[in-house]
Formats: sequence, structure tokens, C-alpha cells
Amino acid sequence: MPNSVAYLMLMAWPLASVMMFWRLPTERAILWCLIAGYLILPPVAEFDLPLVPDMDKATIPSVMAFVLCVLMVRRPVSLWPRHPAARLLLVLFVLGVIPTVITNTDPLIFQVMAGSDPIVFLTNMIPGMKLRDLGSVVINQLIVVLPFFLARRHLSTVEGQREIAVAIVAAILAYSVLGLIEIRLSPQMNVWIYGFFQHDFSQTIRQGGYRPLVFLEHPLWFALFVTYALFCATVLFREAPGRDRVRKGIVLFYLLVLLYLCKSLATQLYALCLIPVLLWAPLKWQLRLTLLLGAVAVIYPMLRNLDLIPTEAILAFIEPYSADRAQSLGYRFSNEELMLNRAEEKPWFGWGGWGRNLVRHPETSLIVSVPDGRWIIVFGSFGWLGYIAEMGMLTFPIYLLWQQVRRRDPATVSPYIGAIVMMLAATLMDMLLNATLIPFTWLCAGSILGYAERLKYPALFEKPRALFDGKQVIGTTSDAPQHRSVM
Repeated sequence: MPNSVAYLMLMAWPLASVMMFWRLPTERAILWCLIAGYLILPPVAEFDLPLVPDMDKATIPSVMAFVLCVLMVRRPVSLWPRHPAARLLLVLFVLGVIPTVITNTDPLIFQVMAGSDPIVFLTNMIPGMKLRDLGSVVINQLIVVLPFFLARRHLSTVEGQREIAVAIVAAILAYSVLGLIEIRLSPQMNVWIYGFFQHDFSQTIRQGGYRPLVFLEHPLWFALFVTYALFCATVLFREAPGRDRVRKGIVLFYLLVLLYLCKSLATQLYALCLIPVLLWAPLKWQLRLTLLLGAVAVIYPMLRNLDLIPTEAILAFIEPYSADRAQSLGYRFSNEELMLNRAEEKPWFGWGGWGRNLVRHPETSLIVSVPDGRWIIVFGSFGWLGYIAEMGMLTFPIYLLWQQVRRRDPATVSPYIGAIVMMLAATLMDMLLNATLIPFTWLCAGSILGYAERLKYPALFEKPRALFDGKQVIGTTSDAPQHRSVM
């Protein structure tokens, strides 16, 4: 159970957010409010308030960043995208949960017969969703996409995208100190500070050592953040002038070593495959690759439903290299099968909340399935409508950017957009196996959409073009603050 320090940190974060917006430029304040909040605040701990979503390390920074941006610094944040397809996806994402609630008002009853006697004992009951839950569910959907709106407006310029890259690298460089301590001594930071361990300790042990997680939900989340920092460090290294490139090269090498120490095969593969693309491939080829990855993420549930994914062949291929990883992946595939069978009972709108999407023993109501991938959680909870809306919101920005960039001179396009696209694409792939959708993922999607909309509608935010490093780069703003590198 979280201790009092955990709840004090959650209560203190609004004040910390006010200080950030008071002392930092708006773009930087938004980033550090979201990133630092997610990295530092306690996992699992939350305030369960009536009629509103739970307030935790994901929702509190998002709400505070939005409220302070609008009310304290008076910088507008539009909740309505310019592109018609983005508008449609947003409506489906926010309001598509309404039919889910309406079609799940019936309770789930678990009962057992007493031997051969015609006596039935009620063992458990999961309540149905009430109409009063509509407000809470819709508000939750809006809170989830607040980082998307903030990034679309304020982090979709070249300067804003550079701020994203610098902030992620700086955050992980600082966070790595705690990570290295956990690699050496075992993951104990959350126990020392917040009084509890947030996951199964056995999953932190790999290859005779430990995997760090610090204040995150799982070691894979830590490794994925390190991968984000690697993508950003790669672009900063590529764009660095003269002697500054040596310094950024050292940072890049350090992050590569840190990722190796995280002992996460999936994130190591992302880095191995995508960093060379960021270094040497043109942006148009980068976007083609990320479009392909996004398409795989979108159609994966369809292929699983049709039993077109060769799961047995995949496991047979992995087992000679690592029996443990093959066993872990096989466990995920088995649970996906259970969850898919459950989801097929309500394919369009899903089962809703309260754990109704989970597979349970028909008599004891004990949970017999463990959902890992984000896609199966959304598909089971909100059906095809919810899945298409969420994945559409995350993948459409990449398509729109590719559409706008393919006929433009690469010299006029943001040099930092590639790192943001790669971070989003890597997360989309990782969501097939893990529930790694976090506020920063929405921030990346919003930044990409906003930049693509700036290219398509030059007068969208009524900001003139400006010179950037001697080139006229689309998406810069003349009134943007001048930032110095912190690396």
C-alpha cells in the first residue's frame, strides 16, 4: 500500500506545476509538468473521487498542464483539430464510449449449484454500468487526450519539437542515476520513497541481474523511455554543429549502454533497427517505415481474429535463442486467445469497465486471464469502435505528415520531427505486447498532427514563417522563445 509520502506527492504536484508555469516558458513548462510528473510521481496511488476519473500520476499532470496553460499564462488550446478526419476520430474517441455504457447495464452474476440439489448459491456479482457513469467515462476520455491538444497547439513548431527532444534526453540522463542504483542494488526506489513495490519482483530479474523501473509501472516502461531518449539524442547528434557533436555523441553512447543494461530485448530491437534509419535515411523513407509499423499495429487484431498470425512459428523461432522469452511470449499469446474469445461476445462496443472485459471462472469469479497488450485491453473494453478511434487518433497524424512531406524539399521540414515520429511508431509496436500507452505518447501524436496541419494549412495558428539555422523551415514561429541547449 502507498504510504503518506505517495499521496502528499500527488497533492503537491499542482503547486509544483504552478511553479513551472511561473518560471519557465510555456512550451517547456508543459513538457516538464507532464514528463517529470510521470517519472517522479508514485505509481498505483490515486485519489478515487466521485463522478470523475481517478486522479493519479497520469491524469493530475495532464489536467494541471491544460488548466495552467489556459488560465494562468492565457495561451489558447484548441480542442478541435482542423483536418476533418482528425475531427471524426476525436468525436468517435470521446463519444464512442456512450454505446459501450448503454449496452453494459446488466450485471455479471457468478453462481454455483450445491451438489445435485436444485439450490444455487450466488458467489459474486460485478455490477453493470449505470447511466451516471457516462459523465465519468466521457470526462476520462477527454483527460486522456489533453496532452494531445496541448502538443498540437504549443509543441508542433520546430522550436517546440526541439524542446521535446532536449527534455526527454535531459530527463533520462537525470533518471538514469536512480536506474543505475537499481541495476546494482535491485529495484528498491519505490519501496524506499513510497513504501511499496509496484509490480511482480520476479519480472525485474533477467540474465543474472536486475532491470530498473524506479517509479514506473514495469521495467519495460523504463527501457522504453530510454529508447525515446536514444531517438532524441540521435537527432540532436545528427543536427549538432562542430565540437558540440562530440558532446552529444558521448550522450548517445551512454544511453546505448544504459539501454543494454535494461535487459529488454524488444526495446533493444527498436533501437537497433530505427537509430540507423534516423541517422542516415531521408525523412520520407523514415515516414514510409513508420507508416508500415502503424499499419501493422492497426490490423494486428484483425489478423489475430482470423488466426493469421503464426504464433507457433514465432515461438519456435525465438525458443533456441531464449527459452524464457519464448515462454513469456507464449503466455501472452495464450491470454490473448482467452481475451479475444471474450471480446467476440460483444465485438462492436465491448464490455466496458469494472474489469468486465476479463475472463473469469464461471463459479468463483476469479480472474483467469492477464491482459498485457494495450490493443486487447481496448478491444475488450470498447470493441471495434473504441479500438479504431484510439488507434486512428495515434496513427492518422503519421499519415497526414507523410502526405504533406512527400512533395516538399526536406530542407524546409523540421529536423526534429523524425525522432517524434519514431517514438510514436515504437510505442505503437510495443502496444501489441504491452500496455505502454502513456500521456507522452499522446503528446507525440499531437505534436505530429499539429505540425502536419501547419504544413497543410499555413495560416492555421496565424504565425509567420521564420529563418531557422539559415534555412526557411516551415513550422517555426517568430515569437518563440530562444532556447539554449542543456546537453
